[in-house]
This record gives sequence, structure tokens and C-alpha cells, in this order.
Amino acid sequence: MLDIALKLLEEITSCGFQAYIVGGFVRDYILGIESNDIDINTNATPKEIKDIFDSCLPNEDYGSVTVFKKGVRFEITTFRKEMSYLDNRRPSQIEYIDDLYQDLLRRDFTINTLCINKDGEIIDFLGGRSEIDNRVVKTVGDAKTRFEEDSLRILRAVRFATLLDFELDKETREAIIETRELLKNLSYYRKKEELDKIFGSSNADKGISLLLDLGLDRYLDLDNLDKVTCTSSLIGVWSILNVVDKYPFNSNERELIKNINDAFLLNNLDPMALYKYGLYVNSVAGEIKGLDIKAITESYNNLVIQSRRDLDITSDDIMKGLNKGPGSYLKDIYSDIEREVLYRRVKNEKDAIMTYIISNYKVEN
Repeated sequence: MLDIALKLLEEITSCGFQAYIVGGFVRDYILGIESNDIDINTNATPKEIKDIFDSCLPNEDYGSVTVFKKGVRFEITTFRKEMSYLDNRRPSQIEYIDDLYQDLLRRDFTINTLCINKDGEIIDFLGGRSEIDNRVVKTVGDAKTRFEEDSLRILRAVRFATLLDFELDKETREAIIETRELLKNLSYYRKKEELDKIFGSSNADKGISLLLDLGLDRYLDLDNLDKVTCTSSLIGVWSILNVVDKYPFNSNERELIKNINDAFLLNNLDPMALYKYGLYVNSVAGEIKGLDIKAITESYNNLVIQSRRDLDITSDDIMKGLNKGPGSYLKDIYSDIEREVLYRRVKNEKDAIMTYIISNYKVEN
């Protein structure tokens, strides 16, 4: 990845422009973390970048260009100044500039201001390397100003501290507390994007503790955050938080959250619970309750049937045995024999099932 990126820098600089790898990739490179997301900053304008590369897609809203090279996607952005911000989120306008240092001053945290030049050398104007070495998240410039410009940076600070296992610097922490009310104006979509990364992290416990310590839960409408038990499933955390009426979830996520909450009230080793909700939902619900997931898995694997298709009987068999045509009665019979087979009161064999059906449902004419 880095080799490809350096060649791309060479192509840009050979045309008389400056170009640098910036931000998260450089941070992760220093930390030894593999990253596939490479951003490049340059003094070339989007039009000039498009003149250099054949395969590119302009992003007019952000004044950037996406370039694909050897199957790798690169976001190339022109050095800029950002004017006053709108709605504590977006700059009202941008101005292209010719100065890397001034461009870096607009960034959120010092750990994201490191650059790599075309020779592979790391450039550090703002002390980002020192913050990485000290494992600290610190804003560029005045912390309160950074968060007032863009309130999403509050959650990004928590996210970086969580994923990298860093600490928030004192001024950054104090400014978050001072500006946290701005989170109310942030869209739930943006909030969920950051929270997904925090809750889905292997270090989620730290992220949740930070959110609580900073008092962000009430501004994020996460009333149950102090009740969260971290699970190996992100959707498990959201099921405890119970915020489907506020945060954006797709239909599959909504169904999973409902099923996990329903299964939470059941015995997750019970054959009917395992059969109805499946292994994944019961495992998540069981993990929230602190149950042995291995025991849940073994119980599920030992089910006589795991779906209706596994029953050794068909609708035609039932209708023939009862001498009846199709009807809603079949649904009731299936529910009954599923339960009887699951609890091993009836063997999953056609003759045994049919005998049970005839003895319980056969009506003499």
C-alpha cells in the first residue's frame, strides 16, 4: 500500500506540485496498525489532479478527487483554509491555499497531522509524533474552538481514545465537557457512525466508560448506557440501549434487536427458545446475561430439529393421514409437532409423528 502511495506522490510532484500522505494512515503506520485508507493532500487543484490522472472521480462538495491506482482508492484533497462553520458541523466555505502547514492547522487532532513525503520521510509540524509516543489525543489549537467548529469531533476524540487505547489530554477533556451540549444538534446518523466504531471495538469498555465519565450519554439519548454489558456483537450493545425510536437502523438490525430483547427474557438453553430465535440471537442474549456461550452452542447443536424443514413429515402426509384438504389447521399442527419433537416427546420419524397427529387431530365422520 505505502509503495503504491509513494509512486502516486511521485507522479504528482513530478508535475511540479507538492503532495503528501496525511492523517490516519501515517498515524497507524507509526503505531504498526495495518490501514487501507490513504488520504493525500496537495497544492494541486482538483482540476489539475484530473489532468494528471485518467482514472479519477471528482467530489465537488469537498474539493477533492478520488483516484484509483492498482486497485487502491486514494482521496486527494487540495490544501485549504476553512472559513466559519455552519451548524457546528460544516465550514461555510473553503479557500484553496499553497501551504501544507496552514492546511494542517485546520485538522482535528495532532495525531492526525503527521505526513509522509514522496521519499517516505515523516513530517511532523505540530508535535503529533510526541502525542502518539505519549498515547494522548489532543486537539490542534484551542480545544473548545475545534469542538465548536465541528461537534462530531467530540465523538471522534472518544473513538480514537477507544480504538487506540489513548488518553484524552486535560484541555481536550475539559473542552468536551464544556461543549458536549452541541451533540444534541448532531444528526443521529453521524452519531451512530461514531458510536458503532466505539461499541464495536475490542476496547469498547473503555469507550463506554469515557462516554459516561464525560457525561455524554444524556446528550446522545443513551439513557441505558450505564447498564450496557459489552458483547462480542455490536447489535447486542444497541439492543440494551433500546434506542430504535431515535437512531437509524435498517430493517434487519431492527428485527435482530427485537429478537434479542425477546430472547433475553427466555431460558437461552431451552429447546423452543433456541429453535425459535436461533443460535446467534440466543448467544447474544445469553452473553448479555453472562451465560456460558459454549453451553448455548452445544444445546443448539443438540436440537432434534433446527427448522421446520427438518421434520420427517410433509403437509401432504398430514392431509392424507387426516383425509382433509389444505387449511389453516396445518399451521397449528406444525406448531404442535415442532414442540413435541423438540422436547423429545415424539420421535422425529414419519410414522411416530403421524400416529401422534391422528390420535390428537383425527375427527371421526
